[in-house]
Amino acid sequence: MLAALQEGVKGGVWFSLIDKVYSMGSLRASWQRVRSNRGSSGVDSQTVERFARDADQRLARLSQSLKDGSYRPLPVRRVYIPKPGGRRRPLGIPAVADRIVQGSLRNVLEPIFERRFCPHSYGFRPGRGAKDALRRVDGLLKQGYRWVVDADLQSYFDTICHERLMERIKEQVADGRVLSLIEAFLKQGVLEGLRQWTPLQGTPQGAVISPLLANIYLHPLDDLLREAGHEMTRYADDFVILCRSSQEAQRALALVEGWTEQAGLTLHPDKTGIVDMAEPGGFEFLGYHFECGRRLPRKASLQKLKDTIRRKTRRTSGHSLEAIIADVNRTLRGWFEYFKHSHVYVFGRLDAWIRMRLRSILRKRIHLSGRGRGRDHHRWPNAFFAARGLFTMSRAHALACQSHRVH
Repeated sequence: MLAALQEGVKGGVWFSLIDKVYSMGSLRASWQRVRSNRGSSGVDSQTVERFARDADQRLARLSQSLKDGSYRPLPVRRVYIPKPGGRRRPLGIPAVADRIVQGSLRNVLEPIFERRFCPHSYGFRPGRGAKDALRRVDGLLKQGYRWVVDADLQSYFDTICHERLMERIKEQVADGRVLSLIEAFLKQGVLEGLRQWTPLQGTPQGAVISPLLANIYLHPLDDLLREAGHEMTRYADDFVILCRSSQEAQRALALVEGWTEQAGLTLHPDKTGIVDMAEPGGFEFLGYHFECGRRLPRKASLQKLKDTIRRKTRRTSGHSLEAIIADVNRTLRGWFEYFKHSHVYVFGRLDAWIRMRLRSILRKRIHLSGRGRGRDHHRWPNAFFAARGLFTMSRAHALACQSHRVH
């Protein structure tokens, strides 16, 4: 298969793939990934730990059922994840066995479609990530691309048309059993409480195969904008188009509007528009807010961090200060690693706010009420927390900048 990927296959269409999906090597590789990701059980209550007890036998049965055509995916378990503003995002949790099969299917399909995907697409692709997409956007802004088409696809994963998606897959894949397997996952039942239904469109967020299918569906839009000469940067369903003039931005937006309509997708009317970077307002992309030549964490990203820190620094906490700081540090290091390219003043403000939360805990322990401020800065100066290992983002940012200058 690797040789065929290098040289191409006759007509550019793959006819024999199901044997690669049910091969024990592919299933084992997928199982190892599912095992490392852990995750919740599906509707069958089968946990990753329980599957691991006799994984070889279970994988062999999965392989045989895929080979003889008796495999049928179970319904996905619907749960909801909180979002900023009190909203909730639906998430479908497949059974462990179904996650393994989807992973094996993705392992087979991904290299086929990767050969066609555009360089400006970064989401859920091997060797690419959000930081690469952000670097591209930042570079284009610095090159003078002042006008930005900021687009938002409304409920994208839930509105993908199954028939159109299958047509795009069939451009590369002609193995009927693989196509039937993909359709089986698209039509997988959804179980929410005691209610079960079969989706008529969309691909469930949480399914292993969904990100690849989502990229396949949007690839024609990538091609359309690239051929028109527009500088698009896309991460899954989140994309911006950077332009040098208002007229160019209008043309790009018109192309997107026309394509999404014929693809059965909807642009969010309140979240889609053209931004002039010379004016106040800016735009948001992948957790960052771009405005006035600066890159800052967007308000929702800051709020999410603060909500997490608040939970870890309640004044009534019975943990030692060292344990609280160690727990806080785990959150801060991860957040800083992603947002370290923000403007420096963000980090100083956050550091001060976090120390205030810790001083409030210490006040409570000496039977004082209220927030940590005023004299508390003398009781417990910044050096007090530094000596106990508190991760300081402004300090980490300064060290990162110094290292960058040296190299």
